[in-house]
Amino acid sequence: ETVICSTRATVMLYDDVNKKWVPAGGGAQALSRIQIYQNPTSNTFRVVGRKMQPDQQVVINSAIVKGLKYNQATPNFHQWRDARQVWGLNFSTKEEAGQFASGMLHALEALDS
Repeated sequence: ETVICSTRATVMLYDDVNKKWVPAGGGAQALSRIQIYQNPTSNTFRVVGRKMQPDQQVVINSAIVKGLKYNQATPNFHQWRDARQVWGLNFSTKEEAGQFASGMLHALEALDS
């Protein structure tokens, strides 16, 4: 797999029961290194995020599938739904959000072609 995009954000999950966003992986909100990986052999993509802390806890490992609805809710907060839940990424800067968005859109275009 190759990394096509690397940025930093806080990974959030939507809690359907309580109708609110909660930090992924439990505990306090913490910045994570978010990367989009491409497997050129099978033409698959996934989003992987690890907390930028000593334990490097994986807080997201979400497949990017054809037809995925990617929503740039605000310039700094983007979200999408996979088979299990709704993911949100809260970026520190618009630049990082933009980098991730172009990586995600590249992946979705590649899956469509």
